[in-house]
Amino acid sequence: MQFELNEEQKIMQKMAREFAEKEVAPGAAERDEKSQTSRALYNAMGEMGFTGICFPEKYGGADGDYISYMLVLEEIAKADSGMNTVLSASVSLCAWPIYAFGTEEQKQKYLVPLVEGRTMGAFGLTEANAGTDAASQQTVAVRDGDNYIINGSKLFITNGGEAETYVIFAMTDKTKGVKGISAFILEKGMHGFSFGKEEHKMGIRSSQTLELIFQDIKVPAANLLGKEGEGFKVAMATLDGGRIGIAAQALGIAQAALDHAVKYAKERVQFGKPIAANQAIAFMLADMATKVDAARLLTYRAAYLKQAGLPYSKESAMAKMYAGDAAMSVTTDAVQIFGGYGYSKEYPVERLMRDAKITQIYEGTNQVQRMVVSSALLR
Repeated sequence: MQFELNEEQKIMQKMAREFAEKEVAPGAAERDEKSQTSRALYNAMGEMGFTGICFPEKYGGADGDYISYMLVLEEIAKADSGMNTVLSASVSLCAWPIYAFGTEEQKQKYLVPLVEGRTMGAFGLTEANAGTDAASQQTVAVRDGDNYIINGSKLFITNGGEAETYVIFAMTDKTKGVKGISAFILEKGMHGFSFGKEEHKMGIRSSQTLELIFQDIKVPAANLLGKEGEGFKVAMATLDGGRIGIAAQALGIAQAALDHAVKYAKERVQFGKPIAANQAIAFMLADMATKVDAARLLTYRAAYLKQAGLPYSKESAMAKMYAGDAAMSVTTDAVQIFGGYGYSKEYPVERLMRDAKITQIYEGTNQVQRMVVSSALLR
């Protein structure tokens, strides 16, 4: 069993770390405060090749591995988890399903510009009354000759309004439950496609989250992604991989919080000595570091399994569940170590704590991940 990164992975990690420190980190607090995303930073990530790491060269990618992609997500999350979300949603949730389920025509039209970072992607499954229960969604697509007419809405959509390409899901046969769901590729600017309210979030505030509204959108049948009725399969396969990305995000947040806490604990002097000399603080740091390492091993294992073409649904759920819980725990302890300063915006740990919470919620709550893991064990 190999626990070392190979040379290509180390190069990608170093490149991502330097980019994150020089380009992403300096404006992170301001983007958080103003709740603003940065298209310029996304474009720069595309120019660095981060949007195409794990896609074939024939589609503009680098033909790299999934662990390299996780390393990039981890480094970006350490600097600004919101910008990590922008990247992850476009690559994992939009580009990947088009690559995995799309026709060659769809790949040339939509995947290539996504992989090259010239366009941004988004994924629309969640509705106001259909989160985990995908079969309860109300968005419908009715076949009309060579088109589908789509009506409905989607909620909590990362990159909503900013993205050019959207993978969305609609009921093509309500009588069949999840087997009546189909996937479609939509383009920003289609007649009847508009955007609703913007969410004002606790964390990941540098990613834009909007409602999608579909009113009699005429979508060419050629934009059906996969076969009619196989949308649930597309969504679940996409989320299985996306959860590894969330685990990497949580890992980056937790690592950043640990780094800040260690540095502060060595510098902050009370009663004539650094607070790190107190066993209570030192043991907190030890527990935090152990959780971060455990999250890293679970995340990298899931990425390895996906890259190797082996089953990884249970392992991706484990990684997302544990890393999300670890991020929340580690950032909470980091704020505690900083004391009153940790509760202020003077230091970044309060932002990391706010950012960590979403990793326990989106792409399937951690309770849902426990359902996935237990179902695999008891099957």
